[in-house]
Amino acid sequence: MNVDKPRRTQAERRETTRAALLAAGRELFAARGYTGVATEEIVDRAGVTRGALYHHFRGKDDLFLAVCEQIEQDVSERIAAGARRGGEPVELLRTGAATFLDACLEPDVQRITLLDAPSVLGWETWRATSERYGVGLLRDALEAAVAAGAIPPQPVNPLAHALLGALHELALLIARADDVSTARREAGDTLDRLLGAVTAR
Repeated sequence: MNVDKPRRTQAERRETTRAALLAAGRELFAARGYTGVATEEIVDRAGVTRGALYHHFRGKDDLFLAVCEQIEQDVSERIAAGARRGGEPVELLRTGAATFLDACLEPDVQRITLLDAPSVLGWETWRATSERYGVGLLRDALEAAVAAGAIPPQPVNPLAHALLGALHELALLIARADDVSTARREAGDTLDRLLGAVTAR
């Protein structure tokens, strides 16, 4: 006897369509960059109509912003997952920073959030998006390190912003390098020295 599958709710259909658009945008933007992708290609890849795109997003730029936020959230979740495994606060800080720099080797992170996003979104929006996910993680790690006595007592908010700025610059260095593996290694060494200075008593 055939049993009919339960019909999806309207909310489930909306979420499926939105997820398809995000996946298509992420793949295409990573491969060819924002300017190299037409709206028609995105809807074709997602298997939806042009009207569906404009139902969920104001346009290609709004989809691009959503893709950037998705990538930032994905990387932040990886860093947070490492922190949940526990360990010495400074080591967790180093591991989280290394996870971020490793992510900069991935094509979608490189092309979308580092190379295209500052110009497509504008520097202020790009910075705000990155800060929304990065500053909190850094602040939590620094507060734990101060509480453990691994970092001298100090206001952690400006230090979190300073370290995030350093991570952004190292990430851009990696993304723009001709030899990304060498750039990643050198960026990691530089970051280790920087964290060594932060933790010195």
